[in-house]
Amino acid sequence: MTANKRGSGRSGDRDSGRRLKQRVMTAKGRSVSSANWLKRQLNDPYVAEAKRRGYRSRSAFKLTEIDDKLRLLKPGVRVVDLGAAPGGWTQVAVERGRGGQVVALDLQEISPIPGAVILQGDFLEPEAPERVRAALEGPVDIVLSDMAGAATGQTDVDHLRIMNLVETALAFAVEVLNPGGAFVAKMLQGGSEQEFQAELRRHFATVRRIKPPSSRQDSAEFFFIATGFKGSRV
Repeated sequence: MTANKRGSGRSGDRDSGRRLKQRVMTAKGRSVSSANWLKRQLNDPYVAEAKRRGYRSRSAFKLTEIDDKLRLLKPGVRVVDLGAAPGGWTQVAVERGRGGQVVALDLQEISPIPGAVILQGDFLEPEAPERVRAALEGPVDIVLSDMAGAATGQTDVDHLRIMNLVETALAFAVEVLNPGGAFVAKMLQGGSEQEFQAELRRHFATVRRIKPPSSRQDSAEFFFIATGFKGSRV
């Protein structure tokens, strides 16, 4: 994860950087979209900063920016991160919720994260809420979901996929959250988000929409932040 510092700041390094860019853009057998993605990653300051800080993904900054604004991750908080792989959001939750407890849950295997309990499995399984409660030794204060299906490039299909994920994540949150708790979930614009926002308002006192600065401007992505959980019997 650490950057190669050899020859840092030398003209030869700059030349190498230019050659690397050229190879990425013109690599034979690579699709235009793939080449553009690689170019964007190589020149993305958030990617570089994530590597410098040891974060596993640039998306970690989305959570830090949300938390800078709303101060959700307080010391001692109990957090579950759904679809947590590779673990960037989990790292932020551990850092900011000092003295609290964090559970990361994903179908994929996640490398250990100091300060977090890693659970491998499907949050849709009937036993998942109880596994989370047992790991946290109590009720949940915050449910995080940065989940999204693999992008197809078709706006309506991608929107429906993320709607399915966020609706099931909300059902999980309603089951495990402590009264007064919070839910943070990724969403894509596409037409159904207003109905989902209305559903959030049934369960939470306050619902906000935020697009963090680190969320790419050409992306339809934004986040719902729901706070003040009213209780599972609403």
